[in-house]
Amino acid sequence: MRSPIYPLSVSEYLEAEAKSEVRHEYVGGEVFAMAGASRKHNLIAGNIYSRLRSHLRGGGCDAFMSDMKVKLKSEIKKKSIFYYPDVVVSCELQTQDQFVLNSPSLIVEVLSPSTEVIDKREKLQNYQTILSLQEYVLVDQDRIHIEIYRRIDEENWTRETLGREDKLQLDSVNLTLPVMDIYEDVF
Repeated sequence: MRSPIYPLSVSEYLEAEAKSEVRHEYVGGEVFAMAGASRKHNLIAGNIYSRLRSHLRGGGCDAFMSDMKVKLKSEIKKKSIFYYPDVVVSCELQTQDQFVLNSPSLIVEVLSPSTEVIDKREKLQNYQTILSLQEYVLVDQDRIHIEIYRRIDEENWTRETLGREDKLQLDSVNLTLPVMDIYEDVF
């Protein structure tokens, strides 16, 4: 016997998420539980966050780790989406919601085997529709490899790959990080 699946409204999702012990991403009415992150994943995200937080302290931007949602509208399906990036920077002056960002300038995702395809395809495509987003960074947790997508203009982006000897230049926050600092205590 088949059971129908009814999509959740945004308000139903937000209400359920506020009470849940497990984080869920929301894509056009469908809800996806977020799996726990590995030691490597946590170290990499923490290394990036700590350097961003120190660098941004006292300025007009803030860095957040994996518990802050980013809200966007799918250009393809015209539906609301809520993602939990591993690290996100926003320069929003005031937000009405303490749990949601609407205008991030930098998003970092640490790749894991279970999320890599989504991060490189679905999220890349959806994040690129956020006009405030200047950089999207993908950090591989299983090898020393970073991809950075930079906005050139409203519709065009560049892609750069980095390895062990390189430095990650984050133009959106005016910060340069040696790649090996990102992987500190990982490799």
